[in-house]
Amino acid sequence: MNLNQIINTPRLTALHLRVLGICFLLNMLDGMDVLVISFAAPFISDAWDVSPGALGIVFSAALVGMALGAVFVSPYSDKLGRKKIIVGSICTITAGMWFTALSGSVTELAFFRFVAGLGIGSMLASLTSMVSEYAPDKYRNQAILILHAGYPIGAIIAGFMAAHILPQWGWQPLFEVTALISLCALPLALFLLPESLDFLVSRQPAKALEKVNRILLSLKHTVVPSLPPVEVATTTSAGLPALLTSNLRSATLLLWLAFMMAFASLYFLLSWVVKLAVDAGLPVEDAMLAGISLNLGAFFGSVLLGWLSSKMGLIRVISVFFILGAIASVVYGTVDMNVAGAIVAIFILMFFVQGGFTGLYAVAARLYPTSIRTTGVGWAIGAGRVGAVSGPALAGVLIGAGIPVGWMFIIFSIPLLVATATILKINHQPVKKD
Repeated sequence: MNLNQIINTPRLTALHLRVLGICFLLNMLDGMDVLVISFAAPFISDAWDVSPGALGIVFSAALVGMALGAVFVSPYSDKLGRKKIIVGSICTITAGMWFTALSGSVTELAFFRFVAGLGIGSMLASLTSMVSEYAPDKYRNQAILILHAGYPIGAIIAGFMAAHILPQWGWQPLFEVTALISLCALPLALFLLPESLDFLVSRQPAKALEKVNRILLSLKHTVVPSLPPVEVATTTSAGLPALLTSNLRSATLLLWLAFMMAFASLYFLLSWVVKLAVDAGLPVEDAMLAGISLNLGAFFGSVLLGWLSSKMGLIRVISVFFILGAIASVVYGTVDMNVAGAIVAIFILMFFVQGGFTGLYAVAARLYPTSIRTTGVGWAIGAGRVGAVSGPALAGVLIGAGIPVGWMFIIFSIPLLVATATILKINHQPVKKD
């Protein structure tokens, strides 16, 4: 069975669009669930008199969970199936968000943010693999980048929800609402999302032929009487060693470093922009607009990078975006602006930072074959979370030590330049594709 020929049909079918649409919606929920804490942070700080350092730990708790979920849970997607991990992740996220609302201390708050993070981290890599494996090669970069553009849209929705809920009811109901929204997504994954065709053919779990033929009919392809023999290599656990074989080691380590540096800058911005804007004297309503502008920039940057990458090359465009993001960060931190100017500058800043960062997911998905794809994406995300965890936490320490806000944006422009140098060194090694 030539999967590439089947998937790479020149036309997009309803199944292609359904898979992308559902995964996009699920990634929207990820954005909502991760970033709702940044909108709630000023209210939590006021209600509990939380120090910047302690708040940085709360920000980082979900990111630690996301790192562990990506590294230790998402690889099971290569053994059990993309769909099973996605469904389990939704349940974990929902529980974590609901109990976050019931937290009575900073310790409980951090713990349940960690639980939600486990689910988010394990789902993100599986969504990336699912979309990559269903998208025709011609549209693969764009599909992966559209998927990850759902993340800032979820954050924007969280911002609008926060603007209406927080002033009137406080921060706990905001987490209750997001938990219920996550729960409502469960039927989509259970009943409308198919298993990856690549996974079914390479692993051949129970009723694989029946499921494959159902998918083939949805792709307007003829059914097959049997499946090809399973390669021994795909039935064993490859894990981390498979990512560090001689033909992948260099690219894998460079990819990890690029993720780590980009995550550090990105999550500094995502976690602290609203809080810093409030501390600088902006009314809460204007600070919320700044947060929404930030995520709108992230959405449009991700979508445009997908289009540009098909014209100019993925790594080249990512590098340009990171350089422009570093310049925008320095300008934002050093130039005095009115409220309107600041909101526009935040849009431009995140347009380049998030846009470039999202491109790294497409690099990771294209680098690894089906049998280790989610493992590869998961480990890249997990390694990158070192930067995602340390970025907001370091920012909390520096702010608590009295470092001027402007310097914070200069400091966190440096990892973007390191990520640029790193991504340019990545050499796509010849990897056997399924």
